[in-house]
Amino acid sequence: MDLGDILQDPRMIAGIMLAGAVFATVMSIAAPLFDNNQLEKRMKAVTEQRNELRRRSRKEIDKNSSLRRDSQSPLRDFVDRLQLQKLLADDTLQEKMLQAGLRGPAPISTFYFFRGMLPIALGVIALITVVTMGEAWSLQFTHGLAIVFVAIAIGFYAPTIYLSNKIANRRQSIMRAFPDALDMLLICVESGMSIELAFGRVGQEIGTASIELAEEMSLCTAELSYLPERRLAYENLARRTDHPGVKAVAMALVQAERYGTPLGAALRVMSKENRELRMTEAEKKAAALPAQLTVPMIAFFLPVLCAIIIGPAMIQVSAQLAGGR
Repeated sequence: MDLGDILQDPRMIAGIMLAGAVFATVMSIAAPLFDNNQLEKRMKAVTEQRNELRRRSRKEIDKNSSLRRDSQSPLRDFVDRLQLQKLLADDTLQEKMLQAGLRGPAPISTFYFFRGMLPIALGVIALITVVTMGEAWSLQFTHGLAIVFVAIAIGFYAPTIYLSNKIANRRQSIMRAFPDALDMLLICVESGMSIELAFGRVGQEIGTASIELAEEMSLCTAELSYLPERRLAYENLARRTDHPGVKAVAMALVQAERYGTPLGAALRVMSKENRELRMTEAEKKAAALPAQLTVPMIAFFLPVLCAIIIGPAMIQVSAQLAGGR
């Protein structure tokens, strides 16, 4: 038989098909035996990637001298010599400094310096002003003493007021961009990124909307890399921002880490809640506008309106009285 007859033989065709089916069956059964180390390779790749991220994060932290440095500035020496930190001790100052974005010992020394020296400086200035200008202003002794005490009180509370305003402005900037950051974080997580890479990516992208939020996301990325538990990084993020929306997101991430729930579902719910919270804050401000505009309207618009309405009548009355004479 020639080759053509052999290829057209039904038994030969059936044998070739049977051999192909047997080969495919054997390969499908034996394939997992050759790929038994894929999980180990993937875990090794994840570990190497985590170590690389940890190394980069520590390198960035070492470059930032404000996060870890020994402050030996003249202000620190002055505060230590006068023991202002003990005299003006504030247990919540460290938390407030973190919420204001001021890290390291230098801002704490600066705060205690101004809180200790500013009342003295303003009190001396007020005393000199009262002594030199008291006779010209016809001030009594009690009035001058009250001015001096008010100046001292302003100097004592001015650093605290400044710190509170800085915290409020920073929190407002963070919460203005936080829902958008959650949306980007959700996209990164659902695309297959790890939570560390997702935080790092979002921190890079959100900087145009809020530098403060980008800083917090980058710091959280570093903490996720070197802290023993991710829960600590999430709790530190909530503690630094001190906002109910961020605290809720941190709690959801901790629960997802502990119980193994999907991060995507938690982030989607948290993003919706934060958007509603931002809308509620905007509605609250809009509802408070009429009450806030009441005093300016009474002080500026009402006198002008009265002058416009009553002015012509007063002019006519004056003209008639002048003509009657």
